[in-house]
Amino acid sequence: MLLPASTVGKKIFMAITGQVLILYVIGHVLGNSTIYFDKAINAYAAGLHAFPALLWAVRSVLIIVFGLHVYLGIVLKLENNAAKPQTYAAPHYLKATFAGRNMIWTGVLIFSFLVYHLLHFTLQITNPDVAALRNPDALGRPDVFMMVVRSFQDSGITLAYTVSLAALLLHLSHGIHSSFQTWGLSSDTMLPVMEKTGALASLALFFLYISIPAVIMLGILR
Repeated sequence: MLLPASTVGKKIFMAITGQVLILYVIGHVLGNSTIYFDKAINAYAAGLHAFPALLWAVRSVLIIVFGLHVYLGIVLKLENNAAKPQTYAAPHYLKATFAGRNMIWTGVLIFSFLVYHLLHFTLQITNPDVAALRNPDALGRPDVFMMVVRSFQDSGITLAYTVSLAALLLHLSHGIHSSFQTWGLSSDTMLPVMEKTGALASLALFFLYISIPAVIMLGILR
């Protein structure tokens, strides 16, 4: 794929890849939420793996999109730093938010978490004793419900997920509205709406994700 050379073009590609990943984050948490419905998450997981070619095609697209998003984020950050080589002893941030100034660092944390998450729940390497593939349910399906519940009964794992989800919250709170801003929705009327939409959407996703380890740690889901 030939990427645009201009900064504007890169920002557009950044917005596109970011919005694709946001759709995935939404779809992923909806799938995870099947854990609340009498172990329906086992059927959900089995359904996903019933079509391995399609599953890996989707995964391949997501890997490419994620890789482009990371690459463009780094390139745009370097270009922005090069355009402002002079630093100040006491910088003044006018409209830049904490989330906006630290996108690169929340991105690094999210990337590190993603690697761990894949090793934990997808490849099932880090905690083999609760691996769903090694522990079938009563119907002979990988017991994803058991794997998730027993994993989040570990306070260390829950803490790691909580910190990572907080980073995702910050990243999305800026990323959602800035991606729409790239499309020209930056007028005095639309910009505050986009900022509030991004904040509310990221908060909603954070609570949807964090609710699963929370109810497990509290003993509500067992």
